[in-house]
Amino acid sequence: MLSQLREIVEQVSKVDEVHQALDILVKQTCSAMSTECCTVYLANEEMQRLELMATQGLRFKGDKIHIRFSEGLVGLVKRSAEPLNLAEASKHPHFKYFSELGEEIYHSFLGTPIIYRKQVLGVLVVQQKSPRLFNEMEESFLVTLAAQLAVIITHAQSQGLWRLEKKQQAIRGVPASSGVAIGELWWDDTQPELSNVYPASTLNIEREQEWLLLAIEEALSDFRRMRKKLDSEINKDALAIFDLFTHLLNDPMLRKDLKAQIQKGDRADWALRQVVESYSNRFARMSDVYLRERAQDIRELGQRLLFFLHNTAQDRQVIEKPVILVVRELTASLLASVPKDMLLAVISLEGAANSHAAILSRALGIPAVMGANLNPKTVNGKLGVVDGYSGKILVSPSRQLLREYRSLANEERELANMVNQRIEQPAVTKDGERIEVMLNAGLSADANIAINQGVDGVGLYRTEISFLLQHRFPSEEEQTHQYQSVLNAYPEKRVVMRTLDVGGDKALPYLPIEEDNPFLGWRGIRFTLDHPDIFLMQIRAMMRASAEHQNLSILLPMVSGAQELDDSIALIERAYEEVSELDSRVRMPQIGVMIEVPSMIYLLPLIASKVDFVSIGTNDLTQYMLAVDRNNARVADVYESFHPSVIMALSHILSSCHQLNLPVCICGELAGDPMGALLMVGLGYRSLSMNTSNVAKVKYLLHNTKTDDLKALADKALMQQYGRDIYTMMQSFFEDRGFAGFIRAGKK
Repeated sequence: MLSQLREIVEQVSKVDEVHQALDILVKQTCSAMSTECCTVYLANEEMQRLELMATQGLRFKGDKIHIRFSEGLVGLVKRSAEPLNLAEASKHPHFKYFSELGEEIYHSFLGTPIIYRKQVLGVLVVQQKSPRLFNEMEESFLVTLAAQLAVIITHAQSQGLWRLEKKQQAIRGVPASSGVAIGELWWDDTQPELSNVYPASTLNIEREQEWLLLAIEEALSDFRRMRKKLDSEINKDALAIFDLFTHLLNDPMLRKDLKAQIQKGDRADWALRQVVESYSNRFARMSDVYLRERAQDIRELGQRLLFFLHNTAQDRQVIEKPVILVVRELTASLLASVPKDMLLAVISLEGAANSHAAILSRALGIPAVMGANLNPKTVNGKLGVVDGYSGKILVSPSRQLLREYRSLANEERELANMVNQRIEQPAVTKDGERIEVMLNAGLSADANIAINQGVDGVGLYRTEISFLLQHRFPSEEEQTHQYQSVLNAYPEKRVVMRTLDVGGDKALPYLPIEEDNPFLGWRGIRFTLDHPDIFLMQIRAMMRASAEHQNLSILLPMVSGAQELDDSIALIERAYEEVSELDSRVRMPQIGVMIEVPSMIYLLPLIASKVDFVSIGTNDLTQYMLAVDRNNARVADVYESFHPSVIMALSHILSSCHQLNLPVCICGELAGDPMGALLMVGLGYRSLSMNTSNVAKVKYLLHNTKTDDLKALADKALMQQYGRDIYTMMQSFFEDRGFAGFIRAGKK
C-alpha cells in the first residue's frame, strides 16, 4: 500500500486542474483500498460548507452538491478534525441522508480530515456497501493520503491554482447589528461634514450668536420629534441618545463654551467645530473601547447642529423605496429620520460597533456594518448584500451567493418571529426550572429605561457614564434625580446599581490619570475608596432615590481583598445613617460584590457573612484569569470565553455560593450568548443578566431545553482541556436540537 500511496500522490501532484487531479485521486484510492466509493470534499470557509469536488461511486452534478459544516457525518469530521470509522453509518446520531448523492447503498464509512497547519481544508471519505469497520492499515493509509493531499492543495493554492470557485471579493467592515439584507445600495452624501468647516471670523458677533441659538432650538425640536416617533417602536434604553443630546444642548456649560468661542470673533460653525472637538477628544483619548466610542456621540451632536446652521428639517433627501443606506458616518439622528420600512440595512464608512447609532440599529432590527472600506460613489445604485453577522458586504453578488443569502435572510426572519412569541413569559425550562433573566443597562448614558416586561429586573446598572460626560463631579442632587428615574421605571423589580467604576482606563476628564498598565491600576473600588467623599455622595444619592420603592441593591466593582470590602461597607453604613436621619423611609439596601478579580474566588467563604449577593463579571474575570488584554489585537486570540479554566472557575464559584447560601448572578457577556447562557444554566446558575437584544433568544432556548440535558452537557464541558472542544461540543448540542440558527445569531 505504501508504493500505491506514493504513486497516487505523484499522479495527483502532476495535474494543475483541480477536478481532473481529484478525479485521479478518488479512482486510484478506490483501486488501492478495494472499496466501491471514494469522495473528496473541500472546505469553503466563505460559505461555511464542504463542496463535493470529485467522487467515484456517488452521483455528482457539477458544483451543485455541498454540505454545510453543521450537517451530517462529513460535517462532523470537518468540525472535530478527527477520523470517523463506522460499520453502519446510518445508525450514527449525526448521519444525514442526502438523496441527491445516492449513497443509500453504502453502509461502511471512513472519513478523515485533510489538515494543513491546524486548518481543515476538506474531508476525504471512502465508503463500502457491506457493513464493516475499516481496519487499522486502511485507516492509516487514508490518513496518510489526506496529509499528503493537504500539502498538494496548499501548494497549488499558493500558486494561484485549485480555487473552489472564483471567489467574489467581499468588502469587510465591523459587524454592528446582526441580520442579512439584500437590496439596492444608496449613497447619501447630503449631510454636512464638521471636518470640512474651516477657520472663519465674523464682525457681527451678535448675529452669529442668534444664528447658533436658532440652530440649537431647531435641533432640540428635531430630537424631541424623533424620540416621539420611535417611542412606541423600541425599548427606551435605545432611545436615550436623543435624551442625551437634549440634555447636552440644554447644558449651560456647553452653551457657555460655544458663546465664548463666538465672542472671540469666530463664526458660529467654526466655533461649533472647535468646541465639539474639544469635548469629543476627552473620550477619544480613553483606552476603554466603549467610552472611546462615546466621542462619536459628541461628534454626532455637532454634525446635527451644523446641519441646522445651514439647513432645515425640510432639506433632507427623501428615500422612495427600500434601500441599503450607505453613509459616511451613521448617526442616530439619520436612522430616526428615515422611515423604518425604507431601510433594509445601513453601511457606514466610519464609526464603531458600540456607537449609539449601532445600538439604535440593533434596537430597530436593522442590519448594520461600520467602518466599511468601500467607494460609495462606485457602488451607488448597485445590488448589494449586507451580512451583519460577519461584517461582509457584497456588491453585485453572483446568483449562487444571492441564493445563499436569500435563504439565510428567510431563516433570520423565521428565527426572529419564533423567539419573540413568548418573550413576555417568565423564563422557565422545559422541565419547569425557573431562570431569572435580568437586564444589563446604563450603556446609553441615560436613566430613562422603559419597564421591560421581558425581564425580571436590572442585574447591572452602570453609573459611570454621567460622571464621564461632565466637566465636574455631578452633585448629589443630580445623581439622586438620575437614579430615581431608573428605580422608578422598575417599581416592583430589583435594580442592581454598580458603584462608580472609573479610573485607569476610564479616566475622568476633570481628573486625568496616567498609568502604564491601567487594567491593573487605579480603578473601580480602589479609586472610590481613595475618594470617600465621592463614594459617600453617590451612595447617599442611591439610597435617597430608592426611598419610594426600596428596590435598590448596591454592587461593588473590582474588589480584590477583604479590606477593600470592609472599608466599602463602613462607608455605606455611614451614608445610611446620614440619609435615614433625613428620610425615615430609607432602608439599608442589599450589598453585593462583583467577582472579576480571581483572588475573590478563594475569599468567598471568608466574606460571605458581609455581603448579600454575588455578581460575576465574566469579561474581566476571563481577562484576568488568562492574563490577556482583550483589547490588544496581538493577544486577542488568547482570550477565550469557553476556556476550560474559566468554566471550572465559574463552577467553583457557584459551588461555593451554594454552600454559603449566597445568591449569585452572571452579568458578563457570557450570560447573553446563546451557547454561554445554556452552559451556565447547565453548571447550575439560575440568574443571568444580559443586554436587551439577547433576552428573546435566551428565553426561547430556555423554554425549549431541559435542565437535565444541560447539566449533562456542563459535566462533559468540565472534562475538556481545550476551549475549542467545549465550543464544538456546544455547537453539536445546538445542531442536534434544531438550534443551529442561534449559533449564528449569537455572533457579534
